[in-house]
Amino acid sequence: MVVLNKIYTKTGDHGETALGNGARVAKHSMRVTAYGTVDETNATVGLARLHATGEMDEQLARIQNDLFDLGADLCRPEMEKDAEADYPPLRVADSQVARLESEIDAMNARLAPLRSFILPGGSPLAAHLHLCRTVSRRAERLSVELATMESVNPAAVKYLNRLSDWFFVAARIANDDGRDDVLWVPGANR
Repeated sequence: MVVLNKIYTKTGDHGETALGNGARVAKHSMRVTAYGTVDETNATVGLARLHATGEMDEQLARIQNDLFDLGADLCRPEMEKDAEADYPPLRVADSQVARLESEIDAMNARLAPLRSFILPGGSPLAAHLHLCRTVSRRAERLSVELATMESVNPAAVKYLNRLSDWFFVAARIANDDGRDDVLWVPGANR
């Protein structure tokens, strides 16, 4: 269990931070940038939840918890000796990816097929979910870039990929099952 008695430690005053394994790295390292953007995604989900109720709010609450798991995964580099660590590292699991896929399929079954691209907007919840989508896409891009430099749990990258799809479909649900989607009209303002 985490115990935080003091919030500031002054250990980051010189531009470094500690990873989950205790290693010190620059705060601008790709790993810190990736898990920091996962944290940013989580904050946008918190904003979306201000407008969500019922099942949608419950699903978003699960996603927020998953995003903390994902941040913990990314902040602790994979090592060959993970099994020998003081405590087993928390890693995103394929079952979390599968749950997102199942929820996407269930939501998408309610929607008419798209005949146009849609613009971010509509209801307040849909607009916030589109913001979640774009920030999670950035977290995915950064995690993929990190994976070109260091070992990254493949399930973590898959999770982020499915998550942005989840947010897209959920935004359509929040727009009265797509009936209130804002459609792109190519060249409308020429």
